[in-house]
Amino acid sequence: MSALIEKNKIGGYDEDLRNVERFLDGDRSAFEVLYAKYYDKVFAIARGILLDNDEAADAVQEIFTLVYRHLNRFDKRARFSTWLFRIAVNRSIQEARRSHHRNKPLELDEVAATVPAEEPEQQDPRVQAAMAKMAPADRALLVLFYWEELSLQDIGDSIGCNVNAAKTRLYRARERFRVLYEQEEE
Repeated sequence: MSALIEKNKIGGYDEDLRNVERFLDGDRSAFEVLYAKYYDKVFAIARGILLDNDEAADAVQEIFTLVYRHLNRFDKRARFSTWLFRIAVNRSIQEARRSHHRNKPLELDEVAATVPAEEPEQQDPRVQAAMAKMAPADRALLVLFYWEELSLQDIGDSIGCNVNAAKTRLYRARERFRVLYEQEEE
């Protein structure tokens, strides 16, 4: 086991690095562990940006295919989850920009299907309508902060900017959301 892994034991951080190293050493089952651990979070990010379950599922497969092919490029000094989330955000935004369904409104039963059974939530249709009108990059920020509960540091790392820029972008995305949400009330 490398000294780097021993030095960086923070929560699941060391476990992810062990799995990355196992995969790079030829153990393909290690990738399955990472896939299973992060699938739901990556799907939630893609779903929040793309606003469509089918498109999100397709994007998740593309994201994990990219990760599988390029895991040797992962800088082991960083957290695997941050690297993965950055790929997920970027790929989902690219897909949303290509999509002709960018402002496709969500059906309430489609939204309800994505809420886990153990956490019943009432989805406000105005929230979904406002989110659908937002740019994919703004949706990504809101999803990472509110749904995935990432810190500003992790968001910055995930979108490729520093903490202050992430804070500013999140503030602006919130303001754009607020305006769109208030328009839905009218």
